[in-house]
Amino acid sequence: MQTRRDFIRGAASAAGAVIFTSCDLLDHRHAHAEGARREIVVSGKRVRTVDIHAHCAFPEANNLLGVKIAPATLSDMAQRITWMDGQGIDFQALSINPFWYGANRDVAEKLIRIQNEKLAEVVAANPDRFVAFATVAMQHPDLAVQQLEYGVKKLGLRGMSVGTHVEGEELSNPKFHPIWQKCEELGLLVYMHPIAYAPFEKRFAGNGGLVNIIGNPLDTTIALTHMIFEGTLDRFPGLKLCASHAGGYLASYSDRSDAGCITFPDRCKAVTLKKKPTEYLKDLYYDTIIFNPEALRYLASRVGTSQIMLGTDYPFPWSKAGATADIILNTPGLSDDDKRAMLGGSAAKLLGIKV
Repeated sequence: MQTRRDFIRGAASAAGAVIFTSCDLLDHRHAHAEGARREIVVSGKRVRTVDIHAHCAFPEANNLLGVKIAPATLSDMAQRITWMDGQGIDFQALSINPFWYGANRDVAEKLIRIQNEKLAEVVAANPDRFVAFATVAMQHPDLAVQQLEYGVKKLGLRGMSVGTHVEGEELSNPKFHPIWQKCEELGLLVYMHPIAYAPFEKRFAGNGGLVNIIGNPLDTTIALTHMIFEGTLDRFPGLKLCASHAGGYLASYSDRSDAGCITFPDRCKAVTLKKKPTEYLKDLYYDTIIFNPEALRYLASRVGTSQIMLGTDYPFPWSKAGATADIILNTPGLSDDDKRAMLGGSAAKLLGIKV
């Protein structure tokens, strides 16, 4: 399976660059009328679904840094919609994994402009199937604020996507506060996804694809934990932050954070938190890339069903391992309202989607 590291660094030679078509050719609203479109049903009633975790990419932006797109399905809208129809996905919230955090200001400004305008084109061509998260140059916070405002107010993008770090700098660093303040001001959902970082990945070499299997959820866990312990979530209580891969390992081992402040109180003195570390879990949002209904049930018991949203990680083939609407439908203990919220209701409210 292609990893995100392959995509970001252009290591997959088989895919090469993909030509992105014009808006006219992007409009596939009627292209699949003859094909079967799965409908997700809860207690006999059709449910509109929203996939919060769906990757895409654009050659025009990637080419500025010499980064190839792999797999090709990241850019193929026709294939994407066919897949969505088969899985019963009504909407995707499109996001792009950051590969530009090391770019200088001029390149970053041009790249983000191209990228966000392409996202807006895709949404405009298929408004009944897509919304999109704006991308920003986090390494230049003042520029990022401008890009975010332009993307949301001028292009109609519905939130912001972000990596788990910026070239190794934690998102809790005060230099990023203006960005979080703008997100809070605009009431935006922020979607966080892990990205490649060579020093972090050194121990993951060898068999098993550990950069992805262990590294990605661990990277998310580290980023969120810093935002808790450094007081970022206290400083910006209105920040709506959604963590990919079900928040990594945060919920399953979060009680150690509470215990750590009791056992080693001197380590928690730098910032006085307003509540216990575990209590912040209910302020965050999560996708359903967790693979097991019992694991999803446990996550819901810790954070609340209103905080969990369907995610597929398209186009990476986790769907074969259960990363679809079925994990929600098959999770024990969920009410019909819980299922409707997780399948699309909560995401629709956060992203302003009419379902």
